[in-house]
Amino acid sequence: QVQLVESGGGLVQAGGSLRLSCAASGRTFSSYSMAWFRQAPGKEREFVATITWSGGTYYTVSVKGRFTISRDNAKNTVYLQMNSLKPEDTAVYYCAAGGASSNQGSYGYWGQGTQVTVSS
Repeated sequence: QVQLVESGGGLVQAGGSLRLSCAASGRTFSSYSMAWFRQAPGKEREFVATITWSGGTYYTVSVKGRFTISRDNAKNTVYLQMNSLKPEDTAVYYCAAGGASSNQGSYGYWGQGTQVTVSS
């Protein structure tokens, strides 16, 4: 069983930066792929970024070059550094564990979400 707790969301102006954190419980964190998804108001939840147990990363096109996903297995934590934020990045951001790539249906563990709001 893995429990995930996100933090770091907030209100930021366009062009600004935020770093999201996702703290995981459980002894098998280092063996899981981790991912970030987001859901904007009135839209379906969508894939943002993923990182494998070995550190391989993959991003959706709209955030590539602006967002960086990373993990610290010693701290059981995954991060999402978000730079050059745009109003269209406004969403609730969710951390997920145990799945494969961008397939959100494959992730068995989810956090409660953290709100990111980017003002223009």
